[in-house]
Amino acid sequence: MGLIQSIFGLAFGNGQNLVRETVEVFRENAEAGAARASEVQVQAMEQLGAEFAAPRQSGFDRFVDGLNRLPRPAMALGILGLFVAAMADPVWFAARMQGLALTPEPLWWLLGVIVSFYFGARHQIKTQNFQREIAATVARAPAVVENIKALRALRADSPGAADPGPDARVALAAVSPEANPALEDWKALRRA
Repeated sequence: MGLIQSIFGLAFGNGQNLVRETVEVFRENAEAGAARASEVQVQAMEQLGAEFAAPRQSGFDRFVDGLNRLPRPAMALGILGLFVAAMADPVWFAARMQGLALTPEPLWWLLGVIVSFYFGARHQIKTQNFQREIAATVARAPAVVENIKALRALRADSPGAADPGPDARVALAAVSPEANPALEDWKALRRA
């Protein structure tokens, strides 16, 4: 018993776990990794909360916040305005478009980069959310297919839908008519 206890004591004893420590050299401890990830998340949330804890009191801060919210609506309304201008005064619109045609190509590239950086992060978030929704929908597909099969089996025109199975009482109840007082009253009125 002493030899086995010594072997187990060597592998697992003295408050240390030799097997766990050896495995952790090659693979991260999932519990410790989750604790570290949780700590990172908590610190990020605390930092974000600290940023918005003190109210912005200066007029400059409010002005910059307003400027940050302007580009998307300004671009959308500007495009709609171009459509209205094209319909209202086609000659004026054509003259402006000819001016744009003279814009050098590197300037268009620069505009594309600026717009991409501005809208890129939002587009990526929307794309990832869309992919997540698609994956969830695809994951539900087998259950939907099974539900459709079950519903089709319940249709009156599907073969065997009214089959009572081996139960003789159900089979007799399915073919024997029930009493229908309204039908009996109607038949009595017709005979009279």
